[in-house]
Amino acid sequence: MPPMSSLPDPATAPPAAAQPITHYENFPVASVLCPPHLRPPIAAIYHFARTADDIADEGHATPDERLAELALFRTGLSESPQASARWPQVFGPLLVQRRAHALPDPLLHALLDAFVQDIEKTRAGTGYRSHTELLNYCSRSANPVGRLLLHLYGVQDAHSLAMSDDICSALQLINFWQDLSTDIPRGRFYLPHDECVRFGVKQADILAQKDSENTRKLIAACASTARAHMQNGMELVHRLPGRAGWELRLVVQGGLRILDKIAALDHATLQRRPKLHAWDYGVMLWRAVWM
Repeated sequence: MPPMSSLPDPATAPPAAAQPITHYENFPVASVLCPPHLRPPIAAIYHFARTADDIADEGHATPDERLAELALFRTGLSESPQASARWPQVFGPLLVQRRAHALPDPLLHALLDAFVQDIEKTRAGTGYRSHTELLNYCSRSANPVGRLLLHLYGVQDAHSLAMSDDICSALQLINFWQDLSTDIPRGRFYLPHDECVRFGVKQADILAQKDSENTRKLIAACASTARAHMQNGMELVHRLPGRAGWELRLVVQGGLRILDKIAALDHATLQRRPKLHAWDYGVMLWRAVWM
């Protein structure tokens, strides 16, 4: 959906300000609902993660080239002059916000570990053996973002962290099942092998994007698991103060709405990618009010 960002224009922003969020995202990022004083650190975290994701996934670089680029990018967390000069729009704002908010470096490194894993898994074509193994990947690819946000909100109790992990893992899984038609041709395979076996679906058929009753049942089961994770974490919206809680409500409802869209396609996302449209926002807002 079009990002609901009210961040400053890069032409007039001071050097330490993060750029506006212009990449397509399903969910609001640093939107008008976000507490104003937290928009700069959230935008800085977003640009760090988005840039690393693009290094790992966009363009036509070889796996070795991507890994080398990510290794250089990682040195920016150690204030490497080379990385800072290469990506000033990322590490300039991030350095300011890391110092201002004591952002936990291990969570930032975990995101980079996930991108490295993605490259290596894609190159090897091994995929994931089970949902448990896939969740282990989500613990690095998605959950650190939620924990960074909770750090900014000053929410650190174990139950809230666990609910945040459920929501973030759900969002990552939803993104996987939404993007099958674009990920599969690029060699990115996230459907758990044991689930493929359970539904009698061969990996070769998935790679060929062959739609069948069994593949739809497989995707439906994966979508159901993602919905369960989201429902497990939904109570967190009532634990976050003010605007932050309302933005999280829309994030949660955005994920659930994508699952509705997947179901409306009868889970045929091997061939078509569902997206949110303008009329979906009203549905999301209405449901957010009644959470």
